[in-house]
Amino acid sequence: MNSKQISVSWVDVLITALAPAIWGSTYIVTTELLPPDRPFTAALLRCLPAGLLLVLYSRHLPGRATWPRLAVLAALNIGFFQALLFVAAYRLPGGLAAVVGALQPLLVMGLVWGLDSRRPANLALGAGALGVAGMAALLLAPGAVWDPLGIAAAFVGTACMAAGTYLARRWRPQVPLLAFTGWQLLLGGLLLAPVAWRLDPPLPPLSATQLAAYAYLSLFGALLAYALWFRGIARLTPVAVSSLGLLSPLTAVVLGWALLGQSLTGLSLLGLVAVLGSILAVQWASATPAPAPVPPAAPAAQLQR
Repeated sequence: MNSKQISVSWVDVLITALAPAIWGSTYIVTTELLPPDRPFTAALLRCLPAGLLLVLYSRHLPGRATWPRLAVLAALNIGFFQALLFVAAYRLPGGLAAVVGALQPLLVMGLVWGLDSRRPANLALGAGALGVAGMAALLLAPGAVWDPLGIAAAFVGTACMAAGTYLARRWRPQVPLLAFTGWQLLLGGLLLAPVAWRLDPPLPPLSATQLAAYAYLSLFGALLAYALWFRGIARLTPVAVSSLGLLSPLTAVVLGWALLGQSLTGLSLLGLVAVLGSILAVQWASATPAPAPVPPAAPAAQLQR
């Protein structure tokens, strides 16, 4: 990898980083602007309209052999993850649901370590552990609200997204990016529809602010963010992409501090610095070219010729 390739990869990092930064705003939008206690409806309205728009725009029907894997990816990346994300967002005010997402890079590294021949660098492993430690500092800060069901939903959702991130790179079908994103959102939305219908109460009459909040979650939080995320998965390593997911809790905490007046103690600030450092370290480890292998020495008989 030459210097030009490395610089291009950093551009891809910055573009991909927009996705988790947008997702970090999900928590404040959910708790402050959406109707209460409707997590599955929120997930449905986020994913299904965005999926329909992208599928209609791309006008690409995947081949028959692609559908089983596409369905698994849609369930992991969209259906399960979005449902559990909103359950956690409703039950964990202040963005603590996003904080549990700090485990995602380590989960992806574990999958790469166990299933791939190319293992993550020691620097990446250490940086991932530093990110988890930084988020633990945020979790253990005074005033943190512990809700067992919310924490469990956040953890399982994080595990689903980690598996989806790893498999999306490993299984990447020959499908255009927008179609790949749109079909996942559409299938995931269809998976959410019966759950929302069965478990959530009907929506009340919505105000203009609530309609705008749902539109933001769908157009920016799903359509744009997932397109950028899957673009990054195709161009970066799974470890590098997953580490950028730490920007989601970071954004959630910063928005809570800036807009809701939530305090940041010295321990919290230390955690934020640790998270930023871990993200940069993982990206550096992923962008740094590996040393070229040393060619084997020629046999003595060849040297004499």
